[in-house]
Amino acid sequence: MGALHEGHLALVRQAKAECDVVAASVYVNPLQFNDKKDLERYPRHPQEDAQMLAASGCDMLLMPEGNELLQHLPSLKFELGALGEVLEGAHRPGHFMGMVQVVERLLHFVRPDVAYFGEKDRQQLAVVRSAAKQLHWPLQIIGCPTVRAADGLALSSRNARLNERERQEAPVLYRALQAISEAAFKLSVEDALAAGNAVLAQVEAVKPDYLTIAHPETLQPLKHWNGLDEAVALVAARLGPVRLIDNITLTK
Repeated sequence: MGALHEGHLALVRQAKAECDVVAASVYVNPLQFNDKKDLERYPRHPQEDAQMLAASGCDMLLMPEGNELLQHLPSLKFELGALGEVLEGAHRPGHFMGMVQVVERLLHFVRPDVAYFGEKDRQQLAVVRSAAKQLHWPLQIIGCPTVRAADGLALSSRNARLNERERQEAPVLYRALQAISEAAFKLSVEDALAAGNAVLAQVEAVKPDYLTIAHPETLQPLKHWNGLDEAVALVAARLGPVRLIDNITLTK
């Protein structure tokens, strides 16, 4: 959605290394916003974005404006199921359906063989994979590792809206996930979550929406490890004017 950073450019470089031609899109999708003020405040730097993409090896750029992208094709009939009822689906109703509508249109116009998505938006990646399977999209979906700052904060366009103090406090989300990772599969799910919550509580300004351990594919919250060798810890929290999300994979 623009305001590009190193996390986005890493996707372009991986695509360039593995494919003949790389296309990218920059589109602040109105269907993904529940709050009109958040849509208005979302950072937009189209010229800088285009320059950064070109320098990273992007061959084609789609930069539709307004609602023109939404007017050419009918709305999709797609079932999110349980995946759309938890985590971001519960906190941002309609967000994922709006995202899938636009992704499908972009894929329709570009017809790529492979599409690259960042694992930072883990639930978005899971929803796209589910849509690809349900709607028989003829392409491969590849998830790419989250790119982080030196202090562990996951790169995000929204980070630019943090003031200096908030930016120093924000890495507590990653530290909470690390605390869960250290306890995962050694302690109970409840105790692992308690370790993460104890870290989050160290920064009073951070207001969590959720901190959970979930199944790595369905993202349904776990109460027990249930014989799994892998799970995922996910967090969303508000800090100042910004809502941040992050996740890490837990391995046995």
